[in-house]
Amino acid sequence: MAMNRSRRSRENLYRMYMEFFERAERKRRWSVFEDIPWELHDPSRNDEERALNVETFCAVELYLPDFVSKGVNLVRECFGQTWFQVNWGYEESKHGLALRLYLENTGQRTTAQLFDLEESIAAKTWELPFHTARRMTCYGAIQESSTLLAYKRLIADSKRHEDELLAAILTLIARDEAAHGEFYRQVLAVELEEDRQAALDDLAYVGLNFRMPVLDLFDDLDARLRALRAHDAFDTWGFRVKIWAPLLKKLDVSREEMQQAYRRVREREREARREQDAEPGDRAANA
Repeated sequence: MAMNRSRRSRENLYRMYMEFFERAERKRRWSVFEDIPWELHDPSRNDEERALNVETFCAVELYLPDFVSKGVNLVRECFGQTWFQVNWGYEESKHGLALRLYLENTGQRTTAQLFDLEESIAAKTWELPFHTARRMTCYGAIQESSTLLAYKRLIADSKRHEDELLAAILTLIARDEAAHGEFYRQVLAVELEEDRQAALDDLAYVGLNFRMPVLDLFDDLDARLRALRAHDAFDTWGFRVKIWAPLLKKLDVSREEMQQAYRRVREREREARREQDAEPGDRAANA
């Protein structure tokens, strides 16, 4: 779907991306080969549940070709958003590689097991959960913040169990996730400035229909969710309280405004269902 951005908003997004990129280049870049303290590995700290959690996040990153290609095509008319998607893909690829190397270097997964995982993921295709740039911006703001919260909880869990290597890797990744979430929030603020009601309605719609990618990508989802919950990394209610309310506060969206948006969205959904359920004769009579 073609974007309909004003020249002013495209210029704003270009400046936002350049600020994001400069901070990344000057302060946030890290190397899988030079900045991860592999020497901290302690075999006595290996744990299958934690390894399964790392494998789950690593596997989600294997959908990067779908994430990037479909995301770029959705925003290709806006330089700032397009180049952000490309940069995002580079940083996420490092996350997946770091997690993969952690599993392999610590002996918790063999190379053959990781290639089997890669093949199972490649057999599926991730589809965009929403089909407009603005709705995917809303999705990105929620998803990145949710992922950051999960990583923070896994960092705390790793420290409790004295897995210093995993805590160090996840800390590097979490810094990137925080920057990604902030960029999405800034884009959403531009959307609110351009058309506040439409942006609020899209935010409400995405909030009502949001699902983390992990929920749709695995055949053994139940086992993976049990492992995540055991280490405090998946909590639907906690995510709503710690993600949704802070997001609205940062965007300066009041509870009343959001409730009005929810009502508009639900009314449109009810109207769409009524039209869908109507008999052909009824639809023709109302045309």
